[in-house]
Amino acid sequence: MSEAKEFQVRKYRAADRDALRAVCCETGFLGNAIDPVFEDRELFADFLTGYYLKHEPDSAFVVTKDQRVQGYLIGSSAIQKHQLYSVLQAFSCTGRVLCRYSRYKPESRRYIHWILTKAWREVPAAPRHIGHFHINLLPPVRSIAVFRELTETYFRYLYEQGIRQIHAQVVTFDGRRGLKLFERYGFKVLNQSEITKYRQFIDRTVYLSTVVKELQKESDRLLYPVK
Repeated sequence: MSEAKEFQVRKYRAADRDALRAVCCETGFLGNAIDPVFEDRELFADFLTGYYLKHEPDSAFVVTKDQRVQGYLIGSSAIQKHQLYSVLQAFSCTGRVLCRYSRYKPESRRYIHWILTKAWREVPAAPRHIGHFHINLLPPVRSIAVFRELTETYFRYLYEQGIRQIHAQVVTFDGRRGLKLFERYGFKVLNQSEITKYRQFIDRTVYLSTVVKELQKESDRLLYPVK
C-alpha cells in the first residue's frame, strides 16, 4: 500500500480536540514531548491551540493514521481577532502561571523566565496583516507526502476564502539548511534568529525563521511549483 493511502487529511472536528492537544504536547520540544522543558501540559496546549480550536476551527485540519489523530495544521485568517485574543490570553496565562509557579520544577521556571525576559527579543518579526499557520506531526506521519497534502489542503481552503498570502514561523537547526523544504515549495524566508530556550537540553543551535508564501490560483498553476 502506498503512503498516500495510509494517512488521511481532513477537517478538524470537535471530537478531535483532546487528541490534537496531545499531539501539541508530544511535539512541543523540537518534535518531542514538551515535558522536560515545561511540565504544565494543560497550559502549554491552551496557549498554542486555544484560540484556533475555539475561534477558527474551520481553519484547522488533522492527519489521521490507523484511525488516530497523529498530526495537525491550525491557522488563522482573522488577523485582528487573533491579535486581540493574543493580548487577552497573555493576561490570562500570566495569572495562571503565577498561581502555579511555586509548584513548578526548575526547568519549567526557566522556560517561563525565557518567555518573560528573552522571547520578545529572540522571536523574529512576522507580518502583522496576513494569516499564519502552525504544523505539528508525530513520527508515524512525519513525511514530505503528509506535509505537502496537509498544506495544499489548507492553502486551497484559504484561497477559497479570498486569502492570498500566508506566513509561518519554522524551527530549524544549523542556520538555513532546515529551510530548504519550505523554499522548495515556494516560501520566501523573511528573517531568522537564534532561540536560546533549549540550550540546556541540546548541543545544537536552534533557529526560528519567518517564511511567507503567495497563494496562487490552482487552475493557473499548482499551489506548489513543480521541481
